[in-house]
Amino acid sequence: MITDGEEAGGCMEIQRARPEDAPIVRRIALDAYQPYIRRIGRKPAPMLADYAALVAAGKLWIRSEIAEIVGYIVLEATEDALVVENVAVHPERHGEGHGRALLDFAEREARRRGLPRLALYTNAKMSENIGLYLALGWRETERRHEAGFDRVFFEKPAPGLASSSNP
Repeated sequence: MITDGEEAGGCMEIQRARPEDAPIVRRIALDAYQPYIRRIGRKPAPMLADYAALVAAGKLWIRSEIAEIVGYIVLEATEDALVVENVAVHPERHGEGHGRALLDFAEREARRRGLPRLALYTNAKMSENIGLYLALGWRETERRHEAGFDRVFFEKPAPGLASSSNP
C-alpha cells in the first residue's frame, strides 16, 4: 500500500485491488466511459474489461480515500515497458488530481520494476485524454486501428531509468 498523504480532506492510498473491489471498479469504468459511447459509436474497451480477472492477475490497482475507491489503474509489464492499459477516476471526483496521482504511481512502479519506459494508448476520439497525456510529458508514437478502435499510442521514459539512446 502506498499512502499519498492528505489530499482533498482525507488520506489517499494506492494499493492492489482485492476481489471485492472488482464490482466497484467496474462501476467506475461504466460511469467514467459512458460519455464516450456516442462519440466513439460503441462502448469503449474499458467498459468491456473483465475486472475480476484483472484483479486475479495482479494487474489492477485502486486509489482510495478511507473506504471509497475513487479511481483505478491497470498495469501490464512487458519486456521493456510498463503499459498503462486503463486508468479512470469516478466522474464525481474528476479534477481532484486522482488521475495524475495514478499515472505518477505508474512511473514509480516502472522504476521499481526496472523498466525503462511507460506506454499507453487512448481512443483517437478521446481528445481530452490526448491533451492530458501530452501535457503530462507523454510523447505520441503512432496512431492505428486496432481491435475495432482508432487508437493513439504514447510513451514516456521512466524517471531515472530512461535509455540515453532514445531522444
